[in-house]
Amino acid sequence: ERGRLYAELGAAGWSRRWSETGGALWDATQALVDRIRVGVLDDLAPDDGAARTGIRLVLLDALLGQHDAPWLAALDTEGSALAGPARVCRSAGWWWPFEKVAVVCERPVALHRDEAGRLDHGDGPALEFPDGFALCAWRGMPVTRAFLEELRTLTPERIRQEENAELRRVMLEYYGYDRYLADSGARPLHRDGTGTLWRVELDGDEPVVMVEVLNSTPEPDGTHRTYWLRVPPTTRTAREGVAWTFGLGAEVYEPLEET
Repeated sequence: ERGRLYAELGAAGWSRRWSETGGALWDATQALVDRIRVGVLDDLAPDDGAARTGIRLVLLDALLGQHDAPWLAALDTEGSALAGPARVCRSAGWWWPFEKVAVVCERPVALHRDEAGRLDHGDGPALEFPDGFALCAWRGMPVTRAFLEELRTLTPERIRQEENAELRRVMLEYYGYDRYLADSGARPLHRDGTGTLWRVELDGDEPVVMVEVLNSTPEPDGTHRTYWLRVPPTTRTAREGVAWTFGLGAEVYEPLEET
């Protein structure tokens, strides 16, 4: 079917059709499919190489149900051999069709992703199926359910005690950099007309350096909201940090008007 459409539409026409249909879904969907495969392998055979190989082959044989939507959306499926897979795609998850029987999985009951399409949820599984199989993740990084539950009771001391730098960064993002700075005795490095530069050291990782800035536009009640901008650890002045967020050097950052 793809070959027929390509011949009918030509290279430019097929490219346009793909970009308007499956192309917009392909990368995010494939990343999710890969993550599910890894999750199933880790759940069923975390340390058994031979078993993982067998399971991987079974997973590669699956039709992907709803996750086949990107490429099916680009094709004319009505009245073709793809009509069946297209119908399954609308109502089911992964499935394995055999000569006299088919194994069909439910679609997930929960799916949470961030703006980049990565699995992401801080209050439970990012992906969960009716049978209880679930994947937990924070901005695409796999984490355990126990780790997520611990996030709700975080303290600056617990964050500092975490030896894994990646997990510590997840903790900081969940806890909030501004809150962490306030609760952990961060020291101001520099103040000028653009804001205040703060720094707090982390064992085995780069320090957290942020600029505290005041929004020049007042809120409806007349107050001004405070924002925290994370900047490189080499930043030495507040102006340098704010300029960096605009891709500029401190020497050329001279806004004529702030809104």
